[in-house]
Amino acid sequence: MTDACVSGIVDLRQVPIGDPDAQALIEQVQQEYVVRYGGRDESPIDHTEFVAPRGGFFVGWRDGVPVVSGAWRRRGDVDFAGTTNTAEIKRMYVAPAARGIGLARRMLAHLEATAHAAGVEAMILETGLMQPEAIALYESFGYAEIAGFGYYKDSGVSRCFGKLLSACPADTPTND
Repeated sequence: MTDACVSGIVDLRQVPIGDPDAQALIEQVQQEYVVRYGGRDESPIDHTEFVAPRGGFFVGWRDGVPVVSGAWRRRGDVDFAGTTNTAEIKRMYVAPAARGIGLARRMLAHLEATAHAAGVEAMILETGLMQPEAIALYESFGYAEIAGFGYYKDSGVSRCFGKLLSACPADTPTND
């Protein structure tokens, strides 16, 4: 199933996590983790978690080249703001050559909108101190720091964030 959402500079579509372009972007983000943290992200990933209705994986192409990815998966084991109807953001990434033109903002808004349309009440995520630009992006969209969860919850560099989807429309960040 593909969800085509084309606008001028990016063709954004839902793809299987095993799609070659998705895998290429995942490998790029893993290499970025190696540079920033000294190793790959070892969080367990089950590919079936990114298939509707449990989640979604999205890739954006610019001029036919895959340049942005992002995904969400349901997480009924994490309570945020009184709900366990949560979805976790995974594999948000923009290729270096396509940074600075708003693709991360577009992908984040798309992840929120698709999760909300699937009935998710809140988004959660885990990032790290070595990704200050990611933290700034999430905070600009209204995400607040929350208690640690997930594979790296006890790591000193891990930071977790959450946002009620009803608190702010997905396509309207709190600070442009």
